Amino acid sequence: FVSYQVEILDWKTKKQLCFLDKVEPNATIREIGLMFHKLYPRWYPARQSIKLDPKGKSLRDEEILQHLPVGTTATLYFKDLGPQIGWTTVFLIEYTGPLFIYFLFYFRMPFVYGLDERFTSSPHPVVNLACICHSFHYIKRLIETIFVHRFSHGTMPLRNIVKNCLYYWGFAAWLAYYINHPLYTPPSYGKKQINFAVIMFLLCEAGNFSIHVALSDLRRNGSKIRKIPYPTKNPFTWLFFFVSCPNYTYEVGTWISFTIMTQCVPVGLFTLLCFIQMTIWAKDKHCTYLREFKDYPSLRMPIIPFLL
Repeated sequence: FVSYQVEILDWKTKKQLCFLDKVEPNATIREIGLMFHKLYPRWYPARQSIKLDPKGKSLRDEEILQHLPVGTTATLYFKDLGPQIGWTTVFLIEYTGPLFIYFLFYFRMPFVYGLDERFTSSPHPVVNLACICHSFHYIKRLIETIFVHRFSHGTMPLRNIVKNCLYYWGFAAWLAYYINHPLYTPPSYGKKQINFAVIMFLLCEAGNFSIHVALSDLRRNGSKIRKIPYPTKNPFTWLFFFVSCPNYTYEVGTWISFTIMTQCVPVGLFTLLCFIQMTIWAKDKHCTYLREFKDYPSLRMPIIPFLL
C-alpha cells in the first residue's frame, strides 16, 4: 500500500509541530492523535482538535485518513482545547450541588433566614411536596448519569464546570430561598392546582427518562455512529413522531409543572431560561440531523410539535 506523510501545524501560528512518516492509509484521526500525543504528552487526545482547515470543524475520531480530501502528504491543523473533564464527572458535580443546597433552605438553617426555634418547618404541605419533587428530579438525573447516558463526546473543557455549577447551584439556592421562606404563600387554587402540577410533573419525568433510555439504546456496544431516533413501544417515546429532542420537551414540561406547583416567580424565570437554552440546543441538534440524514422525518420540529 501507499503510505502517507502527515504534517501537523499549529492552527494559529501555522508552525510545524510534527511530521509523521509512513502513516497507514486506513489510520483514523484518533490513531493520528495518539501518535501526536506520544510526541507531546501534555496534549492528550481529549485536548486535541485536529482539522483540515484552521478555521474549519474538528475531524471526528473515526474518520479515516485516505477518505479525507488530502494527498499522500496531508497537512492537518492542531488546536489545543485546554484541560478537559469527563462528562460523567461534570454531571455528577452539577446535579449533586442543587440536591444538597436545596436542603439548606428546606430545613431552614439559622444562618439562612435567621430564625429561632419557633420556626423550624413550613406550615404549607406544598413546601414539603416541592422538596420531594426537586430532590426526585436531581436524584433521577444522577441515576441517569451513572447508568443510562452514553456520551458521544467524552469530555468538556474544565473551565466550563465553574460556569455550569454557578448556573445550577445558584438557581437551586434562589428557588429554594423563596419556596421555603417563612413568608411563602401557597398556590392560589389550592389542592387542585397542586395535584394537577404533580401529575404533570410525574408524567414529564417519566417521559424524560424514557427518551434518555431510548437514546442510550441507540449507542449500545459503545457505538458512536449517529442514528435517527424513532418511537418505540413505550408511549412516552411517541413524541419522536413530532420533535427531534423530546427529552428537552419533557424537561421544560417538568419545570413548567414545578412553576405551577409552587407558584413562585423565581421558578418561572428559571423555567423560561431553561426553555430558551434547550430550544437553542434542540435547534442545533435538529439541524445536525437534517444535514446528516437525507431521509430524516419531515414532520419533526426541534422542541415543540408543529411550532418550534
